[in-house]
Amino acid sequence: MPARSQLRRERRCAVSLSPKITLVSADPSRLDPAAIDQLEASARYEGIERVVGLPDLHVGAGIAVGAAFWSPDRIWPHLVGGDIGCGMGLWELSSPLRKFRLGSVERKLHGLDEPWSGDILAAVAGFDLPPNLAGPALGTIGGGNHFVEFQRIEEVIDGERFETLGLRADRVWMMVHSGSRGLGQAVLQAHKTEPVNAGMLAASPAGQAYLAEHDQAQAWAVLNRRIIAQRFCDAVGAEGRPVLDICHNCVTPHLGGWLHRKGAAPADRGLVAIPGSRGDFSYLVDPIADGGDRALSSLAHGAGRKWSRSDAHARLSARFRIADLQRTALGSHVVCEDRRLIYEEAPQAYKDIQRVVADLEHAGLVRVIARLRPLLSYKTRAAS
Repeated sequence: MPARSQLRRERRCAVSLSPKITLVSADPSRLDPAAIDQLEASARYEGIERVVGLPDLHVGAGIAVGAAFWSPDRIWPHLVGGDIGCGMGLWELSSPLRKFRLGSVERKLHGLDEPWSGDILAAVAGFDLPPNLAGPALGTIGGGNHFVEFQRIEEVIDGERFETLGLRADRVWMMVHSGSRGLGQAVLQAHKTEPVNAGMLAASPAGQAYLAEHDQAQAWAVLNRRIIAQRFCDAVGAEGRPVLDICHNCVTPHLGGWLHRKGAAPADRGLVAIPGSRGDFSYLVDPIADGGDRALSSLAHGAGRKWSRSDAHARLSARFRIADLQRTALGSHVVCEDRRLIYEEAPQAYKDIQRVVADLEHAGLVRVIARLRPLLSYKTRAAS
């Protein structure tokens, strides 16, 4: 018989959801009731007509993460959040997997938290961005859950599609997760609405001003991932071929209205990479056309947190030494010289990525192309 707390969760998910909310989960009772509370609060905003919670749904700072929100005419900057344009880039490297040596690669990864030494003004100009956005953060990963990870193809699941895309299983791969750094936060602060649930009409002067700066921050984030990728390729002496770049924090036109994604990958922009924790697999998937737009053309953007950062630190710092967390159960290495962050971002703090992807498959939203194994995850290194 289910435990009493489980029964409460089942009832909670079964009867108290707004008709506006769709949960993409084979078993909604697994979702955190606090995150569902946040979805319900957002669904009550005047002008919100649809909300989708994805399998990686978890509690955020006032707004559930792993969610999409649609309105016919209004936008809410805080539904996107402060890291506008945050997303995933995936590159196939020229380096043969057979020549990849973990220890050697790890020793080469120095100076990558420092400002980029390239021509920042030329870089932003090439993206039609104004010179004032050529700041020292461009080309750096940032903190939190951002990372660069070297990977290998563990399993090709759809061989025909993999071959059609011209991909190679004998290469090293690299995933970059970063965003707009402080720029997106500055845009959010400049356009906050009071009360926050009021939002603004997209066609209003205030809405147009926000959207213009939002789009700049989103372009900056794409450029940031490209420069990060180039820096890491240069460090290990490899060339990189871009496979995809997707944004999971943004607001875009959709079906005549406005779609906000907060930790939700787009299902209408081609290939998608869905990462697990730093100690778990990642997945390369093909979105399947969602004719009924059941999930607002959105997918899970990762495994999703199981524990908050403070909870993860409290639970794990008493059980593990830092050295224990510098290697994972899959044999990969972790470079993270921030003594708190290494606990906050430990694999144990995240949900099971296999279950998240299975939920997307069960809902008929994705077809898995390949599974990738982590080799080395880089987060931050102390200045030498």
